[in-house]
Amino acid sequence: WQRMERVFRDLERENRLILSAAGEGIYGVVRMQHPSVFVVSMDDDGAVLMVSLYRYATRGMSLEVPAGGCDGDDPLDAARRELLEETGFVASEWHEIGRMNALNGVCDAPEFVYLATGLTIGGRVDVEPPGSVGALGDGTVADAADIASATVDVEAEQAAEGIDAVRFVPWDEAMSLVRDSTISDGETVAFNMNDARPVDLDMITEA
Repeated sequence: WQRMERVFRDLERENRLILSAAGEGIYGVVRMQHPSVFVVSMDDDGAVLMVSLYRYATRGMSLEVPAGGCDGDDPLDAARRELLEETGFVASEWHEIGRMNALNGVCDAPEFVYLATGLTIGGRVDVEPPGSVGALGDGTVADAADIASATVDVEAEQAAEGIDAVRFVPWDEAMSLVRDSTISDGETVAFNMNDARPVDLDMITEA
C-alpha cells in the first residue's frame, strides 16, 4: 500500500440538530453509494468458506466471509458475483438470512446477508481444505485449477481485493477464532458466528 497525502470530504449530509440533552450540534452522516452483501457459504459438513486479506484501515490481516458492494446490481446477483470472484466457488442454493446497518451512528450503510450452499468450483483458485486454520496464512493449499472452469479470472480478482488465501473453516474452529478475536470483522461475527449453529440451517432452507 502506498499512502497518498490527500484530504477529501465525503459526507452525504450535515444537519444542525437541537438535542434535548446536549443542546445544538452538527451531525454528519456518510451515505454509502450502494448496499453491501455478505455471503455465509457452507459445505455439506457445515464448514464456512472464508477469505483472508489485509485491511488497510485496521493495519492487519482479517479472516472474513466473502463480501462486497452491490455496485448497482440486485443484492442476490451481487452476492453470487462476490462469492465467485473472491473464492472461485458457485452455489446452487441461496437464501437471504438477515439484514444489518453498519456503523449506524455515522453511516447510512445497509447490508444483506445470504446463506449459500451446494458449493462447487466455478473459477480457478487455490483453496485450503477444511481443518484447523491456526494463524492466518497457515494451512496446506490444495490446487483446484485443474478441476476448475475458468468462468472468471479469480486470481486477478483476488489480487485486486488483496485476498491471500481462501479456506473452509469448521464451525467449532470458527467459533473459537471469534472468542480469541482472530476473527474480528464485525459483519462476519454478527452474521456468521452467532448462536445459529449449522443444525439450525435446515429450518432456513425449508422456509
